[in-house]
Amino acid sequence: MATVDLFAIGNALIDQEFKVSDDFLAEQNLQKGTMQLTDGETQVKLYNNLQASQNYKGQASGGSAANTAVAFGALGASAFYACRVGNDELGKIYLDGLNEAGIQTSAKSISEGVTGTCMVLVSEDSERTMHTYLGITAELSDVQMDFEPLKTAKWLYIEGYLSTSDSARLAVKQARHIAREHNVKIALTLSDPAMVQYARQGLNELLDDGVDLIFCNEQEAMMYTETDSVEAALEKLKQLSNEVVITLSEKGALVSNQNNHFHVQGRKVVAVDANGAGDAFAGAFLYALNNGENLQTAAQLAILISSEVVSQFGPRLDVADYANLLETFKKECA
Repeated sequence: MATVDLFAIGNALIDQEFKVSDDFLAEQNLQKGTMQLTDGETQVKLYNNLQASQNYKGQASGGSAANTAVAFGALGASAFYACRVGNDELGKIYLDGLNEAGIQTSAKSISEGVTGTCMVLVSEDSERTMHTYLGITAELSDVQMDFEPLKTAKWLYIEGYLSTSDSARLAVKQARHIAREHNVKIALTLSDPAMVQYARQGLNELLDDGVDLIFCNEQEAMMYTETDSVEAALEKLKQLSNEVVITLSEKGALVSNQNNHFHVQGRKVVAVDANGAGDAFAGAFLYALNNGENLQTAAQLAILISSEVVSQFGPRLDVADYANLLETFKKECA
């Protein structure tokens, strides 16, 4: 296996996107802006209701860490994605989509079972609410992981959604051990307010004795640290990570290391769909760091890429768009 810059671990999910009304969310008892786990039968009922009354926008290969890996790779670096899909048509579509985007995967990712799916419900204000049936990815374990690429990677990236799976947390523990043994930096995202609210112990296990870089938004930051301000949350998160990035939606991002912290201004766009924006931010940020850029430049590139994701439907841009945006960014910085 060729050396890669990023080794990412996460859930493999096929997204079905719908434009929905707030009334529909209320009728379905869905908490806006969060991810809710469900069973296959319940999701089918929701899907039928969506098809009957809401606006279908399309299908995409999703999963938080996968979106991050795609952004990272499309900007010009190399990435490997460890996940679990079923030996079914959706599983093939999922892995083919990653490979077409230049992301390396392993045949170990394929097993008997049903590939996970996620109903992504996008409100008029661009906020995304997710209704997820994990399928076989709920049983992600070290058996699906080819750890060889990790031994020579620059970064290990872990998504917080794995906090709900006992087997996935054990696999992450093994990956963390390998990463530390081979001087691979570790980055983690808290992923979603629901993970902080309902799977805190799992997140604690994923964080273990700390990481090199943590990503979260302001709601997740304050919920996890049990503080009432972003600044207070930042100080607590610095006890868990060498570097901390708190995204602030259209207001930009707060970035910190052990020596200082600063705010990077946001970029104004017409927000259409927030799904995948935080993932793209993390991918672009990690790409810039991997390319030798400083934290300020990394945050500026991440804001550019993530704001473009927000301005269209779907969790990812076309692969060529990432490289085009990078060229524009380089010219503006020259």
